[in-house]
Amino acid sequence: MEIRNIAIIAHVDHGKTTLTDALMRQTGMSGDEVSMDSNALEQERGITIYSKNTSVFYKEGKINIVDTPGHADFSSEVERILRSIDCVLLLVDAQEGPMPQTKFVLKKSLELGLKPIVVINKIDKPAAQPKEVVEMVYELFLDLGANDEQLEFPVIYAASKQGYAKRELSDESDNLTPLLDLILEHVKPASSPEASDKPLLAQPFNLAYDNFLGRCAVCRIYQGKIKTAQNVFVETLDGDTRPRKITKLFTFKGIGREEVQEAEAGDIVMVAGLPNIYIGETIAEAADQSALPAIKIDEPTISLNFLVNNSPFAGKEGKFVTNRQLKERLEKELEINVGLKIDFSETSYYKVFGRGELHIAILLENLRREGYELQVSQPQVIVKEIDGVKSEPFEEVTIDVPEALSGVVIEKMSKRKGRMSDFKTQNGQSRITFDIPTRGLLGYRNEFVVDTKGEGILCAQVSGFKPYAGEIEKSELGSMVSMISGKALAFALWNLQERGVLYISPNTQVYEGMVIGNVSKGNDLTVNPIKGKQLTNVRASGSDEAIQLTPPMPLTIETGLGMMNADEYLEITPENIRLRKQYLTEIDRQRAKRAEVK
Repeated sequence: MEIRNIAIIAHVDHGKTTLTDALMRQTGMSGDEVSMDSNALEQERGITIYSKNTSVFYKEGKINIVDTPGHADFSSEVERILRSIDCVLLLVDAQEGPMPQTKFVLKKSLELGLKPIVVINKIDKPAAQPKEVVEMVYELFLDLGANDEQLEFPVIYAASKQGYAKRELSDESDNLTPLLDLILEHVKPASSPEASDKPLLAQPFNLAYDNFLGRCAVCRIYQGKIKTAQNVFVETLDGDTRPRKITKLFTFKGIGREEVQEAEAGDIVMVAGLPNIYIGETIAEAADQSALPAIKIDEPTISLNFLVNNSPFAGKEGKFVTNRQLKERLEKELEINVGLKIDFSETSYYKVFGRGELHIAILLENLRREGYELQVSQPQVIVKEIDGVKSEPFEEVTIDVPEALSGVVIEKMSKRKGRMSDFKTQNGQSRITFDIPTRGLLGYRNEFVVDTKGEGILCAQVSGFKPYAGEIEKSELGSMVSMISGKALAFALWNLQERGVLYISPNTQVYEGMVIGNVSKGNDLTVNPIKGKQLTNVRASGSDEAIQLTPPMPLTIETGLGMMNADEYLEITPENIRLRKQYLTEIDRQRAKRAEVK
């Protein structure tokens, strides 16, 4: 049976998972209700976070498909996948055209010599412009230095939600058969019969964890055969070799997996029995075989400290509240989250390095749902020296915004050291591209939503480390800090809402040092949110004013990470997300300031 290995890559929300689901339904691999986005967070947010494997059977052949994330923060999931497949389906929205992540994933695939199939998706949109988008994609290929062979990419038009594809826009089609046929024509079989007779060489590109089997490796077999109970050698990235034994072997069928006794070259399998295996290592039949080239992952761009929750409300909601439990959980996360790095050298906190705010926020949300209590410090950009020059990460930001609101966006981005590299206007919409330090972008997304009245779209992609851009003057908001513990009252909040934006509603339990809102003037303000109205036995017309409270701005992990100041922690528990000062009492905060000055 001929095997073809493909990955579906695209910008976020361009329809990768929808297309994969439609392919599985057409080939009978899943029902209508089954989706590749099986994780609860993925279903809630409508985005793919973890890359996943599936396979479909078509015309006596097997097509292994890897569905990849589209968000820039999870690009490490995409980078390692591209090495294990033979072709990519590049999905581009027929209305939006190529976006930042499209450029990133295409660049990676072209560097590896892959020849993509371009799928112009969502052609059923009222504002779709498929022909113009094909020209944009062609220009993108040229900009990224594609060779002549890669420039002759096949194009197919699809509406994955409706489940059809066609070679030409004028064709009639009601299914995805044209796309499946094109994959068989364009993608070469994953291996030749001779490759199966050679000694085993396989490489993990993904990791999974099973409560019964332990750590499992998802591998591409490059040559030879792999069997259950086979003795193999794992060659590490440092050049060491250790003997191991395969205990279980699985292939993918639809969204499930099927246990097999043997798999041949070209297939993608899941292997158990290899504890401590890492992505990019080599599984070989003999100890003296040459290792496969290592898989390189781009470096993290931000860091922050994870600490055990020590607030006055600590331990009231979580199941896991100790330092040891937090460390064990973070160590387990490292086994499958390759974009993450953690420094365990300190005992009072753990320094976590990630690919962006969303990358860290998803980890924190998972910890919260599992019953962990913790607090994190303000995210900081990683600054390092490259060839003697102080450098920091920069991001390419593409903003789609109504033309009338483009001025305020350009002004704000310029203040944050953003340099405009492109500006296009069409049908009253502006598309602006900036090159901006990651430092400048931290905390801007919340402002952006307010400035654009919710009508703007902001997409960012790390473009690499560049020379340090200098100091950035951000209009940091001051914090409204509670001076007392107790239950917040509507009367007190009614008076405080004139000073800024509140994060809490009446009857919320607060403690001394908890941040209950922000102050627009920029300086911290110590307030009493539990102060009640003075009552007298004299009643007069007009003396009882009606209390009208503006709805508070609820804190989420993402908004908290973006808004918190350097002297604050974001407290995360299974039921609540709170901002607090690192030093809870006013006296301690004053002492800390004096110590900094000295």
